[in-house]
Amino acid sequence: MNIIEILKNQKKYFSTNVTKDYSFRMMMLKNLKMAIVNHEDEIIEALAKDLKKPEFESYATEIGIVYEELEFALDNLKEWMKPVKVKTTIVHKPAKSFYMWEPKGVSFIMAPWNYPFHLIMTPLIGSIAAGNTSIVKPSDQTKHTADIVEKILKNTFKEEYIYVLKGDRESSNLLLDQPLDHIFFTGSSNVGKFIMKKAAQNLVPVTLELGGKSPCIVDKEVDIDIAAKRIVWGKLINTGQTCTAPDYIVVHKDVKDKLIKLLIKYIDKFYSKHSKKESDLSRIINEKHHTRLVNLIEGQEVVYGGDHSIEDLYIEPTIINNVSWTNTIMEEEIFGPIFPIIEYTDIEYVIERIREKPKALALYIFSENQDVIQNILNNISFGGGCINDTMSHVGNPHLPLGGVGHSGMGKYHGQKSFEVFSNQKGIMDKSTKFDLKLKYPPYTKKKLGLLRKVFK
Repeated sequence: MNIIEILKNQKKYFSTNVTKDYSFRMMMLKNLKMAIVNHEDEIIEALAKDLKKPEFESYATEIGIVYEELEFALDNLKEWMKPVKVKTTIVHKPAKSFYMWEPKGVSFIMAPWNYPFHLIMTPLIGSIAAGNTSIVKPSDQTKHTADIVEKILKNTFKEEYIYVLKGDRESSNLLLDQPLDHIFFTGSSNVGKFIMKKAAQNLVPVTLELGGKSPCIVDKEVDIDIAAKRIVWGKLINTGQTCTAPDYIVVHKDVKDKLIKLLIKYIDKFYSKHSKKESDLSRIINEKHHTRLVNLIEGQEVVYGGDHSIEDLYIEPTIINNVSWTNTIMEEEIFGPIFPIIEYTDIEYVIERIREKPKALALYIFSENQDVIQNILNNISFGGGCINDTMSHVGNPHLPLGGVGHSGMGKYHGQKSFEVFSNQKGIMDKSTKFDLKLKYPPYTKKKLGLLRKVFK
């Protein structure tokens, strides 16, 4: 069956209205959870084959976070689906005003390779909760995870409801040319631009979850030990192959040397001094990315690490000192276990430099000074982030996740996932017991005078 036929069948199935029913949505979410539970071991095995992810990390960042999203949707879907009453302005009374949510139709979800299970299932949960049908495309770079995703979804749902599109870029491009109802893409900015151009042909709404260089600012008034520990943790999850990972560290001159010593301490403590053999550190996705990362390290002032092996797709956690704002490593998202260190003395200068760059997906601040914190929050635009931590905001379904500018558009997670796959319809229910003659022609000067009084 070709992709056009698949899309046609999904549109036909959506038109039956069965996916809009609350009990149907709940049943599909429960079925998805049960299917994941039944295939947990296979998911973990696939992630180990594709990325050498340790079991703990696979469960925490791929499976557990999906369970949390599922439970959040199951607990709150009834409330999300309810029409919401709003006020009516005096000129339109007597009337009642409200908005309601309706599913958009057929959604196309495209997942990346770095979190190949989590980043396909989390938006899919939103699509199901909103009442859509879905076509999902796993990354062809993580083929073992793509296979288990296909197995789970194919054995759980009808193809006219959820279809897995594997490999075959030609089919994906052909689908992007069709009048879909929503496109949800997670990946690079360059591919995001391509998808947005495709979507524009049919005015299809898009959600783009992209990336960028997410700064991590360490103030001099800080718990430096906690800062180092949490930076290492956030940076080295999935070996730095995370779109919200702290990309580079901007640290005050007074605490820089102490921070570097503590970063080294916690890298050694968490991953041992022989991390090449350490199972808790996953691997780079392929040789192309490995070579790119090695080239970023070469010629830099490496104060820790730097070891690498293309045969093992391994790069040792590497700290680079005295990086300048114009250094080549500051030109692109790192997406690997490299810690560039930029020294500063003036926070205003830091804010100015960050604002010159494309808006980041995430930003992290380590400080005990509320004035410094508020200054950064008020003057730098970014998608989301943490104060005195890294990455943790991603796991909270109460918080929206998404970028701004070059780092993406649209938010999801929790209720925002439901909303992004829904159309918000505003409705005014007007009374027939009273009819204001002022609004009808002929338009006299007297009516205009009254109108001016109403809208003054």
